[in-house]
Amino acid sequence: MAIKVGDRVPDAKLFEFYDTESEGCSIGPNAFQVADLVKGRKIVIFGLPGAFTPTCSARHVPSYLEHYQALKAKGVDEIWCVSVNDPFVMGAWARDQGTAGKVRMMGDGAAEFTRAIGLEIDRSASGMGIRSQRYSMLIDDGIVRVLNVEVPGKYEVSDAATMLGQLG
Repeated sequence: MAIKVGDRVPDAKLFEFYDTESEGCSIGPNAFQVADLVKGRKIVIFGLPGAFTPTCSARHVPSYLEHYQALKAKGVDEIWCVSVNDPFVMGAWARDQGTAGKVRMMGDGAAEFTRAIGLEIDRSASGMGIRSQRYSMLIDDGIVRVLNVEVPGKYEVSDAATMLGQLG
């Protein structure tokens, strides 16, 4: 069953690739528990089918980069892009998209988080395997406050401008 507004976001492990060492994070993939990262914070998460795919690269990620300042001005602490890709691919995609300091590119290689929120989709027929549906959500202190799930094949409600309008 898919997650819905009012639900607590399930705990799962996501991975983020770091190009440079920082306090508590070594170079390479670093594992993070979702429950730890969302505690006491407002996080916008957008999920998409895959790194380097056409709509994801040309429209979805760029929409969140374009509206980064406006989302922050509305009280959003962080923006995450979650995809069923490994952290190395997400790190390369982050460099390609120029997301550093704005959008955290979180790899969900085993689809642990995606399955836990019930938004996985089987794209095996097109050679992609299990992937994420396209969605966006606002998590406030671990609770889903806004959720936009796209009809498969569409990109109409999970963009940053829609999320920004829903933040009031």
